[in-house]
Amino acid sequence: MTLRGRLTAAFLVVVLGPVLLGALFVASTVAAVDRSRSTERLAVAASTVRTSVDALCQQLRAIADAVALAADPAVAAAQLVGRGLAAAVLITDVAGQVTYVSPGAPSTPWQDCAGPTEGSNGGTSTGSTGPVRALAAQVALHDPAGTRLGTVTAAQLVDPAFVARLAAVTGVAVTLLDSGASAARVTHTTESRDVRDAVLAAAVAGSGEQVTETDEGRYVRRLGPSDAQPLALVLSVPSERPPGLHATLVGVVVLAGLLAVLTAWRLARVTTRPLVELAGAVDRVAQGDLTARVPVRSRDELGRLAAAFNRMTRETGSYVTALTSNRDQLRGHLAVLGDTLASTHDLQRILRVILRSAIGATGARAGAVLLVETGGVLVAQCTEGLDGRWPEEGADGSQTLRVPVGVGVVGAVAATGEPQRGRAEPTEAPTGEPRCRTYVAVPFAAPGGAATALGATGAGGTGSADEAGAAAALGVLALYDRLGADEFDDDDLATLRTFAGHAAVAVDNVRVHEEAQRLSLTDPLTGLWNYRYLRESIRREVERASRFGRMLSVLALDLDRFKDVNDTYGHAAGDTVLAEFARRVRGEIREVDLAFRQGGEEFVLLLPETDARGAAIVAERLGAAVRDTAIAVEAYAGPVLVTVSVGIAVFPDHGSTGREVLEAADDALYAAKAAGRDTYRVAEVRSDLPTREIPVLACAVSPPDGLPRAGQPVQAAREPGGPARSDPAVGVPESSLARPAHARPDSADDTPDSATGAVRAGPDAARPGSGGGASSGPHPPRQSRGR
Repeated sequence: MTLRGRLTAAFLVVVLGPVLLGALFVASTVAAVDRSRSTERLAVAASTVRTSVDALCQQLRAIADAVALAADPAVAAAQLVGRGLAAAVLITDVAGQVTYVSPGAPSTPWQDCAGPTEGSNGGTSTGSTGPVRALAAQVALHDPAGTRLGTVTAAQLVDPAFVARLAAVTGVAVTLLDSGASAARVTHTTESRDVRDAVLAAAVAGSGEQVTETDEGRYVRRLGPSDAQPLALVLSVPSERPPGLHATLVGVVVLAGLLAVLTAWRLARVTTRPLVELAGAVDRVAQGDLTARVPVRSRDELGRLAAAFNRMTRETGSYVTALTSNRDQLRGHLAVLGDTLASTHDLQRILRVILRSAIGATGARAGAVLLVETGGVLVAQCTEGLDGRWPEEGADGSQTLRVPVGVGVVGAVAATGEPQRGRAEPTEAPTGEPRCRTYVAVPFAAPGGAATALGATGAGGTGSADEAGAAAALGVLALYDRLGADEFDDDDLATLRTFAGHAAVAVDNVRVHEEAQRLSLTDPLTGLWNYRYLRESIRREVERASRFGRMLSVLALDLDRFKDVNDTYGHAAGDTVLAEFARRVRGEIREVDLAFRQGGEEFVLLLPETDARGAAIVAERLGAAVRDTAIAVEAYAGPVLVTVSVGIAVFPDHGSTGREVLEAADDALYAAKAAGRDTYRVAEVRSDLPTREIPVLACAVSPPDGLPRAGQPVQAAREPGGPARSDPAVGVPESSLARPAHARPDSADDTPDSATGAVRAGPDAARPGSGGGASSGPHPPRQSRGR
């Protein structure tokens, strides 16, 4: 058989075989899936019917119990029926005589919720053969002494509307049969007339709750009556199988066979002709004729194969020149890319791009960028492809690659400022660097420092050159294992020098940016944050407190009669007083607290997760720290005594925005000034601010000072429409002190204050020596690494 015949036969087998099997599979699968889905729908509908009837019975029992427990059952029954909770209520005595029945009660029989095996009095017997008119629940009626007086029966109509509601809830057709009938008789149904008889016949033919199928393609299930479901119901759903499925499948198979025959003949003819031509051209090329060409007759795979063959014989010599040109262009593009990346301040992203570009340009398998950190240690900032290259099993590259300056390959490069490349010997002892066969490492330094270090080394210096290189080096760019197992050459070293220069510029730019940012946000005299950072910080802290339901205390501080200090001792002495005051403030706050110099002798403190009582304790400590120890001023005989006035405001009690809380703290500061200075006051709670309780566990014992504890309720004396009463001793509104504190310890020394329950850091909790918290000192704001 020829190739064309084999292709035709194979195509027919491949196409028609799956078509036939698919048709059989579709027919059987559709039937099985349709029955399975219909059975599942009927099972879900049956469960829903039982749940709905049981819920109705529970409601009727509750109504009957409510009537039985009422002082006047007849009045209670009339009220419940009037509210539409039941269709009727029937009350009988012990003899079975009706003592009360609701007007318009449905006629009997009433089907008892207890099930078909239990009868009841007063017309609720289930043994009758008539259609069910209502569903009823019955309870016993007793007097206060426990003597049975009769029964109370609550009923709900079972009518077409009831059946329609069941059908709507279940999503299937529902038919209600006569209870106790020898033959199936319909009471109410949602079935259409054309399928009703077939559905009833299938329900009678089935045993128990077995699902049966009608000739019209409907699935039927009989439900009840039973103890859990006292109504005799029939549920049915239509089949979802498309009509004429088998005829359609046969037609599809026949049509597919005809199309397959025609298509196979055409494809075999079109396919074999280009193959014959290509085979002849290959024979000529094998004999050394590189000018052989194959005619391209189509744009399919064979046509592309012929075109590729022609390009292969025509452009083989030009690929070497093109590859060399592309490599030079790549280096130029990477240089431009490095200049562009030097303008951003995301150091991690810059170093990662530089490392990946260097690996791509040199064909290395792995690499790392290391920076010199405090203590003379090179630490990897980003790595690529170092997994599985460590002497320690399971070590992580970013954490393990820490090399002291002067140790190993990268340590020697950082110490001497000289790049190194070569092949690693397997017998060498590991120095903490990754395993490799070949390597190249290039140092990079800050602009202006690299040339000095390299020049000193090239001049023949030994110790001085090493010291200069270590001092100027910012880090090392190292690559490992070039593709092809060849050593890195001089071109790779030159390329790596370019990337190292870009890394040096990027690191220097980021450090200059961080220093400029720090200087723009701090006060040069006191080292505290300035007013510009205050606006940003109070907005951020208010948003955080609002989002997590916490409190934020704002303290406005002002040195009393500071103008007298300047007038008496001079502005230089005033600057000394301000600097010393800032130092003492830092010593009295936590690490999470923020201190700002607003201007002149005015300062602001932000205390996150601190209530008014906690803020008052801080204000007392600040006042004592300033008042108890005079400030020594050089060039003057005696020390300078100063005091501080403090205004306290709390978010959200005194304002809904940062500006409002700050203004409230300023108003409280004026109140403290008016009260004689050297004291503090808490702002008045604004009555127009919405308040909400934040539950916090209250301590069992009140503090000795009698002030309310954070989280402990306070009975504030408040006149209707008037402001909250304030404590005359400290000026703290009770409504503010009653608010719970959400102070979070930030160090092991932070403990709950015994008087308030608000967690405050001790005076020395977060300061090294006499310094304050890290957040209040002259440090740049928290930001991502390398920013």
